[in-house]
Amino acid sequence: MKKSYKIEVDCANCANKMEQAAKKTPGVKDATVNFMTLKMSVEFEDGADPRSVMQDVLKNCKKVEDDCEIFL
Repeated sequence: MKKSYKIEVDCANCANKMEQAAKKTPGVKDATVNFMTLKMSVEFEDGADPRSVMQDVLKNCKKVEDDCEIFL
């Protein structure tokens, strides 16, 4: 399953950090952050609950970029 989320991030480097943090989150098969459109696309592993996985993605992103936001 693949979903897109609106994000708020200040710079392209920060967006890259968010992408890497999202990819390392359990339950995420792949993630892509587009700084120009301020969108994050997340592909979830089979059987993963997108709602709970995205809570973990947000926590991991806040660790690397504390002022970022993902609108779930």
